[in-house]
Parts: sequence; structure tokens; C-alpha cells
Amino acid sequence: MAGRIALVTGATSGIGTETALGLARAGFRVGLVGRDAGRTGRTAEQIRGAVPGARVDGFVADLSSQAEIRRLAAEVRALYPRLDVLVNNAGAIFDRYATTTDGIERTWALDHLAYLQLSLALLDHLKAGAPARIVNVASTAHRRGRIAFDDIGHARRYSAIAAYSQAKLGNVLFSAALARRLAGTGVTSNALHPGVIASGFASETGGWFGLGWRLIRPFMTKPADGAATSLYLATAPAVEGRTGLYFDRCAPVAPSARGRDTALQERVWAFSLAQLGLADPTGS
Repeated sequence: MAGRIALVTGATSGIGTETALGLARAGFRVGLVGRDAGRTGRTAEQIRGAVPGARVDGFVADLSSQAEIRRLAAEVRALYPRLDVLVNNAGAIFDRYATTTDGIERTWALDHLAYLQLSLALLDHLKAGAPARIVNVASTAHRRGRIAFDDIGHARRYSAIAAYSQAKLGNVLFSAALARRLAGTGVTSNALHPGVIASGFASETGGWFGLGWRLIRPFMTKPADGAATSLYLATAPAVEGRTGLYFDRCAPVAPSARGRDTALQERVWAFSLAQLGLADPTGS
């Protein structure tokens, strides 16, 4: 893997940090994307300390903002000649309804739209690195998700779980739709469930959900174990060329019936592009 380049979002805690660390150990030059400059710098130093000689770069961006993603993509393109792996990992769950600077409910914006926007913004660099891989960290929560096209932000009756499950279903649907569009390019797109991980995932969530999460956190899977499937999809020779799949514990499994619905995949793809104000760069 020496000389290859990977970018990991949500890299300053939990699965993201462990994924970046694993990629550095595999010989990748690793770009870390974090929301806070201090934490991003400290994570980069942590990885350099653990992996002598590792090349680690920090990028700071709030991925709930479309303008920030455009800036981030420009910085990545300026620094790297190509990209071999993109791990879309950043995400959160919020107990209160709020919108981003773009006027979009923040769970949908951060946990779903950011994956799509960043992947498309870096698509030419991924094609330049082909064979290249896009790894989308989804969740088994997608199985209870429904896409509320008429109220995508759940503004009428907000539920943290409903908003999160919808966004994770969005990941699965988008990942499959993108895989079809990338056929023949050498770039693959797969989604995964990392497990229920003891991380900072629900750190911004209060109420009963936040309390419950903190109480069961000691019994959850360690972040290093949660990163295993992300690392497998990013590096394993066994998945070279495999695309449009959903993985759990390093094995392909069937997503929910909604996740497999091709018509729904295409509808969410078009809906998401419209929210981002983008034309389909794949020409489909």
C-alpha cells in the first residue's frame, strides 16, 4: 500500500481515528478531516507517534456545510495528485431539530448529503487513482429507515432516531446508485455497518437517548473493532473490483428491502443532487 493516498472524514475520534491509524500502518498517506483544528492536529500527531514515518495531513471542515465541503475538496485536490481511498465516516445524531447554514436538517446534511457531495467533488481524483475505493460508513439502523421526501428533516415531528435511520438508509441507497454510475471506471462504492461502537458518536445528544447511550457505552464494541470492516473495504485484495454492496463484519450481507430498491436509490440520488444544487457529473 506504500505510496497510496486515503482521506478519512470524522477522523478525530472513534472509528474514524482507528481507520486512519490502520491505513497509516498499511503504508497509506492519510488525510484526516475533522471539525476542530486542535483535535485534528492532535490526532495527526497521535498517528505519527504510533506509526513512525507516517505521512499524515490534517484538513478542517464542518461537513454539514456545503460551502465547507467545496473548500475542503479544493484543498484536497490541491495537495494530492490522486486519491486511492475515500472513507466517508463523519456523522452524528442530534436530539433536537436544527438546520444548517444551507437550511437543511443537520442529520440529513451531515450524515448523508456530505457523503454524496464530497464523493462527487473528488471523483476525478479517485478516477486518477483507479483502482480506487469509496467506503461509506452506514449502519444497521438503515433497516428501520424511511425516506420522508415530503418532510426530509422531520420538522413536523422530529425524532433523533427517525432522522438518523433515514440518513443511514440514504447512505446505502446512494452508495449503490453511485456504484452503478462508476461501472467501468475502476472506482468502487460500498457501504457498511461498523457495529455499535463505544465512541463520541452521541456526544451532542441530550435527553433520554443521550443518557441511555452513555449508560450502555461501556458494553459496546471498541472503536478498533468497529474500524475493521472499513479497513477491510479500503485495503483487502478480496474486495478489489467488488462494488454496490453492503458489508457487516467484513462480509457482504443483504441490506433492507428499501436499501435494495433500485427505484428508491434513483429517487434519492436525484433528490439529493437537487438539494445540493448539482447536476449529475456522471452523466446518468
